[in-house]
Amino acid sequence: MIQQMTVQELQQRLEQDKPPLIIDVREPWEIQLCSLPDTVQIPMGAITQRLDELDPDRETVVLCHHGIRSQHVAIYLQRVGFTQLHNLRGGINAWARELDPHMETY
Repeated sequence: MIQQMTVQELQQRLEQDKPPLIIDVREPWEIQLCSLPDTVQIPMGAITQRLDELDPDRETVVLCHHGIRSQHVAIYLQRVGFTQLHNLRGGINAWARELDPHMETY
């Protein structure tokens, strides 16, 4: 089972010395509208081809628009050996609604 992380929990984790890796699995056009800084941007359809860019032992948070695509990617990453995974519950939309009202939404 993939652990769910709230946007508040992620915000706190990003302020720590060793923040988690954030993988944004949305499409490039979505990321242009709004995104979090310092994310690795890998569209969902390219995740299998770009696995070698990722560290399976690093704490990793996967995000998308609402948390559905990222959940599927997190399940896949777990199957291929990633051990410290979180899905961002509610995705970038929850971040905008709950933490950053100035962030563009779609």
